[in-house]
Amino acid sequence: MAALQHVSSAPLARALRSTRAAAAAAAAAPPRRFARRKPTPALPPRLVRARPPGKQLHDLIYKTKAREIQDFSHLPQAFRDALCGAGWRVGRSPVHRAVTAADGTVKILLKLEDNRLVETVGIPVENDDGSFRLTACVSSQVCWMSLRCSFCATGKGGFSRNLRPHEIVEQVLAIEDIFKHRVTNVVFMGMGEPMLNLKSVLEAHRCLNKDVQIGQRMITISTVGVPNTIKMLASHKLQSTLAVSLHAPNQKLRETIVPSAKAYPLDALMHDCKEYFLETGRRVSFEYTLLAGINDKKEHAVELAGMLHQYGRSYHVNLIPFNPIEGSEYRRPYKKVVLAFVEALESRKITVSVRQTRGLDANAACGQLRNEFQKKPLLEPSAEPQALPV
Repeated sequence: MAALQHVSSAPLARALRSTRAAAAAAAAAPPRRFARRKPTPALPPRLVRARPPGKQLHDLIYKTKAREIQDFSHLPQAFRDALCGAGWRVGRSPVHRAVTAADGTVKILLKLEDNRLVETVGIPVENDDGSFRLTACVSSQVCWMSLRCSFCATGKGGFSRNLRPHEIVEQVLAIEDIFKHRVTNVVFMGMGEPMLNLKSVLEAHRCLNKDVQIGQRMITISTVGVPNTIKMLASHKLQSTLAVSLHAPNQKLRETIVPSAKAYPLDALMHDCKEYFLETGRRVSFEYTLLAGINDKKEHAVELAGMLHQYGRSYHVNLIPFNPIEGSEYRRPYKKVVLAFVEALESRKITVSVRQTRGLDANAACGQLRNEFQKKPLLEPSAEPQALPV
């Protein structure tokens, strides 16, 4: 991906250290005592004020989206050769599989260096005003099991590891490559629990905002709820949206849908969400997956509205009709049931939206495509990327 990696950089590191040391010595030298003459610096001012070489390379990677060191045409050839000789390299994780749904949604599997597969989804939407929106749904872990929701395909694959910042960012770049269009929105709603990999998520967030030039308000970080992490996220005062996977209006029902809820009671979660709004000024969005006959009744909507009003009014509910997955005991509710749930919330002054179902024919529920192709790391090199028609 557009990340800089290195194998053995001792020669280059020594060269860079000596350059920095010389620059620092020149800057720290006492001023010459000439009344009418400016001191002559030992090194050219441009070298003293130069940005750190690592920062220069970082900027080049994301501005040029280079795929190899020699693509850095802005750098002297000798320096590029030195980088290659010292073991530095850039690149992208290859696309292992790509599936396109009839509605244009594209799900891809990226093959990481350790042969793990991670999935990301590109969701194109043409707005009523004719503008085009491209959302990348990115993963933060190579699957997760202990915090899974009972209806989620991701949890059925088990936990492998956290993703590194560049492995998150490259998912967005891969979507841009496929659509030949810049990504406008990013949602951390793919495989994994972002709050259990918060350090990498925050680094990737900074890169997506500063380097890939995606506005903070166009980025959403989702969580099922991990104790103390919402407070940590609030301290960074991001202008991005926090989306909490709620799925139930009370603790008892939530524990049956989200097993990890036992460790993070609903009242504690809602208190932290209230504090998050007070700290950041950003409203919290609650994800509520509607499961037929389980949590989709009108009384559930009434109870949900009452709970939200108890903890404030700056909330938004995003209803998600269940996306069927193989082997699941849950069912998708009928449209009239969804509309009745919406009416019950709106009549009680709750802002609500219904997520448009995308990619049903492309295994677009998080974890589905990955589970189809991988339970263990790949043992052999994958074939050339394939686009599988549906």
